[in-house]
Amino acid sequence: MNSAAVSRVSPSTNMRDSGLHRLDRQLSGPCFGTRHLTYVPGHSGHSKSTSQASLIMCSSSFNRTNGMIRGTVCWDPLSRRNVVGQAFCSVGTSTYDGLSLESPSHAMEEKVGVLLLNLGGPDTLDDVQPFLFNLFADPDIIRLPRLFRFLQRPLAKLISVLRAPKSKEGYASIGGGSPLRKITDKQAHALKMALEAKGFPANLYVAMRYWYPFTEEAVQQIKRDGITKLVVLPLYPQFSISTTGSSIRVLQHAFREDKYLSGLPVSIINSWYQRKGYIKSMADLIEEELQTFTEPNEVMVFFSAHGVPVSYVEEAGDPYRDQMEECIFLIMQELKTRGINNEHTLAYQSRVGPVQWLKPYTDEVLVELGQKGVKSLLAVPVSFVSEHIETLEEIDMEYKHLALESGIKNWGRVPALGTSPSFIIDLADAVIEALPSATAMYSPTSSSEVVEQDDPVRYIIKMFFGSILAFILLLSPKMISAFRNNFI
Repeated sequence: MNSAAVSRVSPSTNMRDSGLHRLDRQLSGPCFGTRHLTYVPGHSGHSKSTSQASLIMCSSSFNRTNGMIRGTVCWDPLSRRNVVGQAFCSVGTSTYDGLSLESPSHAMEEKVGVLLLNLGGPDTLDDVQPFLFNLFADPDIIRLPRLFRFLQRPLAKLISVLRAPKSKEGYASIGGGSPLRKITDKQAHALKMALEAKGFPANLYVAMRYWYPFTEEAVQQIKRDGITKLVVLPLYPQFSISTTGSSIRVLQHAFREDKYLSGLPVSIINSWYQRKGYIKSMADLIEEELQTFTEPNEVMVFFSAHGVPVSYVEEAGDPYRDQMEECIFLIMQELKTRGINNEHTLAYQSRVGPVQWLKPYTDEVLVELGQKGVKSLLAVPVSFVSEHIETLEEIDMEYKHLALESGIKNWGRVPALGTSPSFIIDLADAVIEALPSATAMYSPTSSSEVVEQDDPVRYIIKMFFGSILAFILLLSPKMISAFRNNFI
């Protein structure tokens, strides 16, 4: 879809299936085992399709020094490499088919836990730099070639130090920190109440990927509480390597190294953008905001989603773009059943770095819409279910200012779902439907990692030549210019 497109986005089934099918490819790298995630839309009212993704997790370590995650973790979601030695084994399938439900009485016999996964954000301005370090140290955010992985943390340190001043300005403009932790805690409480109302009491846990409470902390609390069955619910409607995939990789590593946790039945809800409750909740918010305009029928519905690098989709097989396009299609179909036939478009925001990201870009599309004479626009942050810096600062301030400068006269923005009752109730239904499919999570160590560790000569050679290549690349005029323009 080009940046001027305003027509309905309706990806074909073949497009979605082929995009997800590419997930059984892998990148290179030492890995421990595989976790098969089965994507089966449940109770959405739409046709079902099943694809699999192999998530390969690698080593990591963690401590809380200065709020930074210590140690390197590398997730290889996708290689066709033939492994010599110990074979990979399936550690269970997390399914979401919603075909059979446990009775309330059976659920009460279990000690059920629900783990909410989210990005995290700095609580104060002093937290911004270490938060950025954790973000850019994630190999699912900056994907370096295997030869250069030893540069992950130094590069993350450099980028975080250089970006911190600008990022602090953004967080200062929304109150001095991210509201994500407080909102996620409220969502957890609301979900706990909704589950109890349905006869399914559960302990709720919040796990942030890049700030407190870190995933590792939540996992240890789950262990201390003696949870006997766990549902993992990422607060990202659509699956992406860089969001849900990254959090699951860390979760798998923590479970693999613990005897108790490795045997704990776990069900992972990989994505839920297609659920009727979510679609209707989004349509409700859009319909309500449209009524605030003088001429609702003339308003352009502008979906702005968080972007990912194109390489994630085209090389690594990330299903994010296909799922996002299907999500928009389903929302617009729901609106049409209500007699709402506004034009709409989809664009991607929040790009960073000297690589190509999914297009069209939000800032460019806003300018083009203004030039085409669009006067009323309703922004819909479709990939966010909580207010944070991408909605409160990037959309509400930067993009609103750009839109008005570009000739758009009437601006509106749909709020994030937050604790909307219909949304929380649907999440509760998703949790209940996922419980029967919980299976133990375990990944044995691959011999390929042992070989890597037992060959110090090979490791030294890689470090030596990798350092030379990195030095040449980083000091090249082209690289310096790209770094200055895109990261600072």
